[in-house]
Amino acid sequence: MATRHQSRSAVVGLLYAHDIGNPEVERFSEDLLEEKKIRHRQREFALGLYRGVLEHLEEIDRQIRDHLKDWDFERLDHVDKSILRLGTYELLHTDLDRAVIINEAVELAKELGGDQSPKFVNGVLDAIEKSVKGAKG
Repeated sequence: MATRHQSRSAVVGLLYAHDIGNPEVERFSEDLLEEKKIRHRQREFALGLYRGVLEHLEEIDRQIRDHLKDWDFERLDHVDKSILRLGTYELLHTDLDRAVIINEAVELAKELGGDQSPKFVNGVLDAIEKSVKGAKG
């Protein structure tokens, strides 16, 4: 049985494909999850995250842009952008523990991103989390 981490990793792959302009990504999303043996509850979890990110993409990208320091959103690496989009969606639209969300994103950045990705992802998501907490507090 797949873990939530494996489900999130698959979602990053789907978001990456979407970001680079693959028009077929929605059609093959369920096949990709099946190929990675992401089934049952984890499949619903992954599809919910993926579709949630796409549904709220404009808001998510605005949050990321607002919290980038000395970096142009358009120049972000596609993998880093996909991880940030997923993490931002989870921070804004789920009740999952904030520390777990950021930790998962950092772990994905370690696995899938470049050398600087974990620190970068952590910094941006931490800033978003603080602004969300401040707005709710």
